Amino acid sequence: MSKLNSRRTLLVGALAAAALLANTPLWAQAPAWPTKPVTLVVPFPAGGGPDLAARLIGEKLAGRIGQPVVVENKPGAGALLGAGQVAKAAPDGHTLLLSPNTLVISPHVLAPGAGGGIDVQKDLQPIIAPATTPLVLVAHPQFGAKDLKTALELARKSTGVPYGSAGNGSPMHFAGEMLKKSAKVDLLHVPYRGVAPSITAALSGEVKLLYVGLGGAVPHIKAGKLVPLAVTERSRSSMMPDVPTATEQGVPGVEVNAWYGVFAPAATPAAVVQKINQEINEVLKDGGVRDKLLAAGIEPLGGSAQQLADFVRADHQRYGALAKELNIKAD
Repeated sequence: MSKLNSRRTLLVGALAAAALLANTPLWAQAPAWPTKPVTLVVPFPAGGGPDLAARLIGEKLAGRIGQPVVVENKPGAGALLGAGQVAKAAPDGHTLLLSPNTLVISPHVLAPGAGGGIDVQKDLQPIIAPATTPLVLVAHPQFGAKDLKTALELARKSTGVPYGSAGNGSPMHFAGEMLKKSAKVDLLHVPYRGVAPSITAALSGEVKLLYVGLGGAVPHIKAGKLVPLAVTERSRSSMMPDVPTATEQGVPGVEVNAWYGVFAPAATPAAVVQKINQEINEVLKDGGVRDKLLAAGIEPLGGSAQQLADFVRADHQRYGALAKELNIKAD
């Protein structure tokens, strides 16, 4: 064979290989995943909505991928401590983060460098937003309020009535400060290290009011140990249709949502990201998983990695502006 023909043969072969690769799905091009147990880091204590969602999703995911999914709680620095741990992990899809949107919001409130100085938009790769949960203002029964109007009347009779949140820079913190401004009421923010500790404080009466995601709070609401006063959505939640919004009760502008996102280290290959996204989307289609999430006050979502990236960008902009407008700082 002549050198010219040999070169032509190599060129044709290379072009054929490139064409085959171009028409091969990303998951088929991906490095093998998983090849070992997957760690799912939750940057809050056990017992809250994010932890519950991680364990429900992780259990079903493990069955699909043939590897254990280990949930690791790493609370601190408004979700940034756990996020930083994941950002520094090997970008191979075996260390993931499941966090509420607190990790996007808290950098606007905490001191610069908190959590090791992680930049969520640069250091983490969005994979999927598996769920959302409505935020609700609840009261201890002994506070004596059955609705938002009564709660505000009682709060105005005192100075600095404490309200709890899942932490500085959490969506709950912002909801409380928005309520203070809109209702012109004096409330004292008391941050806790996650949803579960904040619920414990509300159950004990340590705080009279609490902004909380439904995930983790549902059993206590159903048992009458916490009284729901208002949801922070634009419209009523299908999971709590009898609880009116703050706007319905004469306090406009208290609109805050909470979503959960799954992230990987920034350099994780796109094919691995797509594979994980695909697997979690399939998990969310499972009727048993959906029923358990909904029963806990968590609404399954899912979708593309780009959708989560859009959530991150939008919340970063919105809450950055709100932090300045409301002068929200860490307490």
